[in-house]
Amino acid sequence: MTTKVQLELFEGPLDLLLHLIKKNEVSITDIPIAIITEQYLATLELMQSLNLDVAGEFIVMAATLMHIKSRMLLPPGDDEEDEEEGDDPREELMRQLLEYQRFKEAAEELERREILKRDVFARSPQPPDESGTVGFEEVSLFDLLSALRRVLDRLPKEDVHEVILERISLREKMQGLLDELHQKGKVVFQLFFESASSRLEVVVTFLAMLELVRIRAIRVTQGERVGPILLELAAPLEEVQNRVAGEKIEGEEHGT
Repeated sequence: MTTKVQLELFEGPLDLLLHLIKKNEVSITDIPIAIITEQYLATLELMQSLNLDVAGEFIVMAATLMHIKSRMLLPPGDDEEDEEEGDDPREELMRQLLEYQRFKEAAEELERREILKRDVFARSPQPPDESGTVGFEEVSLFDLLSALRRVLDRLPKEDVHEVILERISLREKMQGLLDELHQKGKVVFQLFFESASSRLEVVVTFLAMLELVRIRAIRVTQGERVGPILLELAAPLEEVQNRVAGEKIEGEEHGT
């Protein structure tokens, strides 16, 4: 029995491209299309292997990237003689990304504003406190997938010759994650996988995390762009346990 997870906060293909561009520390106006296409397809394959709901626009973007890559590798044909010399096949994609990034940054800025200062304005009785605390950024699904790929890459390759039935309860794994977060507070993402004995257990642990994020039982943050990904409870333990108990989880067991 397989488990299928569909997240309301699921990002689109342009978000994935922006994530890969940021990860590779390259400019939107000079995208290394071969590297980005390879990483995009690898991420798409990982998403499908986890049974994440992959919308059709991800497949369309994959085809677009492969088409751009082929145009950049091959010399122009006779049918392209009318095109201006030096025409960059990446130009339309770069325009879409820049425009999308502007809207995304504007939306994030509005989201960060407090409701009082955004909708209601009040006179402050005293100057605001200048001593701010260290801020944490919300982590995207693609950040989690990148971290998961690093965990899977460290595991030895499994050459299975004997089929052994292994069943791992997704709900029990969710409860185990909640208990550990309750005991330790903030926990680094990779530490949840240190005791995993198989790739299946790694995958089920990751799916349990996604379910907890979906129902807003845990919060995933990152102190800096290349810093560790941290997980913590989003509410008191009893409250999040009630949320988990009230959720209907598709595919209670994940087995091989």
